[in-house]
Amino acid sequence: MSFSLSPTAVARGSARHPWRTVALWVVLLVASFGLIGALLSDALTNEASATNNPESLQAKNLLEDRLRGPFRVHEAVVVTSAELTVDDAAFRDYVEAIRSELAALGPDVIESTTSYYQSGDEGLVSKDRRSALIPYTMAGDVDHATDNVKQVLQVVEEANGKDRFTVYSFGIASVGNDFNEALEKDLQRSEFGTLPVALLILVLVFGAVSAAVLPIFFAFGAIILAVALTALIGQQFQLTFFVTNMIFMMGLAVGIDYCLFIISRFREERARGLATEDAIGVAASTAGRAVLFSGMTVIIALLGLLIVPQTIFRSLAAGAILVVLASVFASLTLLPAVLRLLGDRVNSLRLPIIQHAQARFDEEQAGGFWDRVARTVMARPLISVLGVTVLLIAAAVPYFDIHVGFAGVSTLPDSFQSKQGFLEMQEKFKGGDVNPAEVVIDGNVNSPQVQAAIERLRAITAQDSVFGSSQFEANPAGDLGLLSIQLAADPNALEGTDAIQRLREQYIPQAFQGVDARVLVGGLAAENLDGYDLTQNYLPIVIGFVLALSFVLLMVVFRSIVVPAKAIVMNLLSVGAAYGL
Repeated sequence: MSFSLSPTAVARGSARHPWRTVALWVVLLVASFGLIGALLSDALTNEASATNNPESLQAKNLLEDRLRGPFRVHEAVVVTSAELTVDDAAFRDYVEAIRSELAALGPDVIESTTSYYQSGDEGLVSKDRRSALIPYTMAGDVDHATDNVKQVLQVVEEANGKDRFTVYSFGIASVGNDFNEALEKDLQRSEFGTLPVALLILVLVFGAVSAAVLPIFFAFGAIILAVALTALIGQQFQLTFFVTNMIFMMGLAVGIDYCLFIISRFREERARGLATEDAIGVAASTAGRAVLFSGMTVIIALLGLLIVPQTIFRSLAAGAILVVLASVFASLTLLPAVLRLLGDRVNSLRLPIIQHAQARFDEEQAGGFWDRVARTVMARPLISVLGVTVLLIAAAVPYFDIHVGFAGVSTLPDSFQSKQGFLEMQEKFKGGDVNPAEVVIDGNVNSPQVQAAIERLRAITAQDSVFGSSQFEANPAGDLGLLSIQLAADPNALEGTDAIQRLREQYIPQAFQGVDARVLVGGLAAENLDGYDLTQNYLPIVIGFVLALSFVLLMVVFRSIVVPAKAIVMNLLSVGAAYGL
């Protein structure tokens, strides 16, 4: 007895045992819900890191190993009054009340906090003395801090506006909380906005409610399965929380498309008079085969992202690959079983007006607009190819001037409290010590040569308006030092990364020329700059990898060299035009 894993064989096997197939899928989905509930929260992280050991990561590791221990999230509350100054008793009482409330959250939330009145540090007071900082350090790692900062923000929200004081919190965790809220709202809007539109399009395509609803149910089944697999994989590999957004978006796209192809072909074959099981077999051998190779092509393209040594790219690739696999699996197993059970009832709840319009549209296509376009193009192929190629290349040209970056606090709407805190910190404290540029000096930091170089660097950065005051500290052994320089810019924006580039390429070489010490620049802005450089360096590698594998796959499928070569050229032109536009 022969066994085959071809799309036709798998679909026919599922159709012959429909109840058994549906039951297995029900068990699979129930287990998926269990895995999601038990494991997903531990599988995702708010941290993103490079795995190729860039300069910022080297600096971070040196600091953790030889100076300050495990990384902690440093935040600050900025308190401002339009009427009082920090020298007034009412201002002092207000600030100390907030600081006490923060400290009362306990060591599991707040590791340490201080204020101008505790430390006497004039750096915690603005020049006009109407604003003061309350620095605080969150306990635990970035994920722990992001979870617990909600308690801090509740204190800030209750204090803001009382007695005409404005109170905001700014830092990695505060900004991360606002971004998470914005993403959740955007995702909810996309869910409620996308699904009705998708359903309307499917109703127009099928002319029947039952056939239109099926692809959406299958898409959600694939999404649930992919999220469960993510929860499992995330126990061993770091995955960022972006992965769930990618799964939802890709799951709706490919899940609906794949089911649409197969259901459409099944209905056509039934209309021609084929028996239900035979119609399923033909649909699987044509549309199902296209779905399989389409999924393989998408996965090959996404595999290129796994080459990039950055957890964000690998997380996005993993989520998309998993949901494409789940969608193909559902289309070739569950969908044939359901079609076998429904039969012609897939056309129930017909909409006669739409079906009549579809029939009239099909009749008019011979000699219609697109028919004329196709015939005109085929009648003058050389002119058409040259004209369209020139148009696409022209559209791609602007890509070479593209500005890339991460979304940062400066891209948030002004209504978010972390954005208000950032603007206050930028204007009155040169960014403070929340996201400084961290210059790590590996060497004998107590030597006169190194100390002189540090002073030269301080003098140079003082001439740059983006940099503020600086603080120096060394480890007890005297073989590692940290110069923290205030950065009055969003570390995720071009202004912040440009400042780090100047620091690395101009200021440090000038200050440390001839000095026996290794100098590295770390901090959030430096991490972002290293991320941009990594992306640019790996882009041609990823493109070459994807094109080569796609060429091989298409050559195997079509047994031709011309067809895959044509496909590669068309992909390059269309993708280039999309990037340019």
